[in-house]
Amino acid sequence: MTPKDFDITTSVPDWCPGCGDFGIWNAMKMAFAEMELKPENIVLIAGIGCSGKLPHWMNTYGFHGVHGRALPVALGAKVANHKLNVVINGGDGDGYGIGMGHFIHAMRANIDVTYIVHNNQIYGLTKGQASPTSSFGDKTVSTPFGVIDTPINPMTIALASGCTFVSRSMAGDLVHLKEILMEAIKHRGFSLVDVLQPCVTYNKVNTYAWGKEVTYKLNSKNHDPSNLDKAWQKAHEWGEKVPIGILYQEKRSTYEDNLPQLAEKPLVEHEIRNIDITKLIERLK
Repeated sequence: MTPKDFDITTSVPDWCPGCGDFGIWNAMKMAFAEMELKPENIVLIAGIGCSGKLPHWMNTYGFHGVHGRALPVALGAKVANHKLNVVINGGDGDGYGIGMGHFIHAMRANIDVTYIVHNNQIYGLTKGQASPTSSFGDKTVSTPFGVIDTPINPMTIALASGCTFVSRSMAGDLVHLKEILMEAIKHRGFSLVDVLQPCVTYNKVNTYAWGKEVTYKLNSKNHDPSNLDKAWQKAHEWGEKVPIGILYQEKRSTYEDNLPQLAEKPLVEHEIRNIDITKLIERLK
């Protein structure tokens, strides 16, 4: 397998030149190829936003959902066929704003999917409004005098919600992002990959240069991802220094493990034509 095996040849991305989505798109293809994943065994689910277009340009199965609802669609796909590699792409507004309720409950359920959040700290597709992760004081088209809300911290929310794989990377570092994505996909359980993804059109603060200056790799600091207390400390680091890598990882039974209907085979392989539902219909009358 090579990254080109996952290209759609009939169309090309129309993101803004220099958009961080290109880095995520390429890192995903690199990860899939290196893991020898077959396109027919991958389903990409996306919400609304610039990131939502990603399934259009990947040679896999895909579903472009509505705003904030990518995670429930992904849960349905995974339960229907838990042999699939289900990967979700969504923006910070899609996942940390409109879809926040789904985000929290999917993590506590520990369904075995990988959630890649394109965190550009702005609403890019709708022309630059402040998002849940926009910094205090940021001036945007919706906050011309500066953001007055405290930005959310997706890392601490994930840890508090029982996420079993909490990580962060940078769209400008393809090798690091590829490695994190591979670990996230291998992990059995809900994997969060928060990607600092520059919006070159509307966010002139959180740029590639900013990311290169403030981020540092956790591996070089001898971080123990199994230590929840240490992960909590790292999750609060933001500003002058921002850690990237795996903040936290633990082993726990998945949502699918606790469904006896899936023990023998995926739901899509169950035979339903010979099931008599007459008694059920009578009970519901």
